[in-house]
Amino acid sequence: MTLSILLRCFEIEQTRNFYESVLGFSAISTADSTITVSKDGARLVFTDRDLWHANPILSGTIYLTVADVDEYFSIIKDKTSIAWPLQDMTYGSREFAVADCNGYLIAFQQAMGGQ
Repeated sequence: MTLSILLRCFEIEQTRNFYESVLGFSAISTADSTITVSKDGARLVFTDRDLWHANPILSGTIYLTVADVDEYFSIIKDKTSIAWPLQDMTYGSREFAVADCNGYLIAFQQAMGGQ
């Protein structure tokens, strides 16, 4: 089963640029006022249309699993603001997070032990 999350963004091109140039995702236009960003099987869909009659908001964190969280952190840490630093969590994850250009918290994690 795959998962796609549709999120409202402030501006499509700003979002495309952030995910491509900062996080190293691929981005494609997928529908009217919509882009899909993807990396290593993870996929997020953004629209600048106000389908929810609300500003971009999410009361949670989107977790993406990466093969080597230390390497990925070293690639992007100087390109954006880090929401929380790379650290080992008590629940068995090594992770860090960024706030994207829309304010969404995106955490990148790897199970400790590299699994």
